[in-house]
Amino acid sequence: MDKLDTVPAPAVAPVQLTGFARARDAWPLDPEIVHLNHGSFGAVPTEVVRFQDELRAEGDRSPIGWFPRIAEYVAEARREVAPFVGANADDTAFVPNSSAAATVVYNSLRLEPGDEILVTDHGYGAITMGARRLAHRFGARIRVVALPLAATADQVVEAFRAALTDAVKLVVVDQITSPTARLLPVDRIADLAHERGARVLVDGAHAPGLVADAAVTRADWWFGNLHKWACAPRGSALLVTTAPDRDELWPLIDSWGADEPYPGRFDSQGTLDATAYLAAPRSLAFIEREYGWDRARQTMNALADLGVETIGRALQPHVAAPVATDVAMPVPSMRLLRLPQGLGRAREDADELRMRLLDLTGIEAAFTSFDGVGYLRLSVHLYTEPSDFDAFVERAVPQIVALARERRGE
Repeated sequence: MDKLDTVPAPAVAPVQLTGFARARDAWPLDPEIVHLNHGSFGAVPTEVVRFQDELRAEGDRSPIGWFPRIAEYVAEARREVAPFVGANADDTAFVPNSSAAATVVYNSLRLEPGDEILVTDHGYGAITMGARRLAHRFGARIRVVALPLAATADQVVEAFRAALTDAVKLVVVDQITSPTARLLPVDRIADLAHERGARVLVDGAHAPGLVADAAVTRADWWFGNLHKWACAPRGSALLVTTAPDRDELWPLIDSWGADEPYPGRFDSQGTLDATAYLAAPRSLAFIEREYGWDRARQTMNALADLGVETIGRALQPHVAAPVATDVAMPVPSMRLLRLPQGLGRAREDADELRMRLLDLTGIEAAFTSFDGVGYLRLSVHLYTEPSDFDAFVERAVPQIVALARERRGE
């Protein structure tokens, strides 16, 4: 589960799908914008957008015919989607996003003063904030496990071994880290934690589509977004657990299904728009039909490598350290490229750079900060083409270099 496919990658894009000469024609993305940040908000194929619109229209035509049956429809979607992440439908609940899944788990837990929660310095901010609120409610403590960017799987495990004490009751760890785009050995961490009596919550937000059978971990709870690499509509994610106390998990909205056992109580929440859940199976089937998921991972890996080569060559004269950044356990679709000194020293600075470049250059890209260093988090999907990397070099690199010099006072 901690290893990615090692099949050699095919030739890089432009990708051709079964029904499209250019893969990008299958998505409703603005052709005037260069899209190199699939990982933040995903992108939904046009076929799936239309299908979700049809579902909404059906509900609008007959609300009484729609909402009383919504639990039945959502349960069927669970049965279709759960195998994609290696889960059983009876262990799987739909939630709006990964942060909602974490909140559901946090709300079920009870701690004692002096108990500890372990997180890492690679964790997603909203998930870590939720852990802090949990600790605050009970007088517990948060401790951060610091992991070097290029730490190997063995080094990560040893860092957790050193941090685990009898006081630790919960470990929150990413399957794929958001700010640093790398895998973590979550099964080995879970085994260690369980030996010390701690429970484990795995943040698999980026895993569906990138890690085969992503939910098959030895953690107590796992969650992952379908709106990222799986290309489902936004507002669709999964929470998976076989924990014996899973009936302590409750939806964020109380509704008439509250008396149902897990996961049925999550299937109906009043007038919540559940069409993102219902359209998710269509997204998974679209990629499989048009290209194949195993092949997609291989192609995204080749595309990401090409992006590093193209953009890295342009940035390297302006960066003292190697631009292509070693993260030890990379994922197929994302890469880190170091930015010139002065950029991305904090998350707020990285976020501001993202919006500035979009406004100035028409390029959507993700920028992150780790340990005071700024990075471009390159993020590709099947619709990405080599010309997108060339456009980044032509439009964005001059702006990045100029802004870095300005920030350094040169």
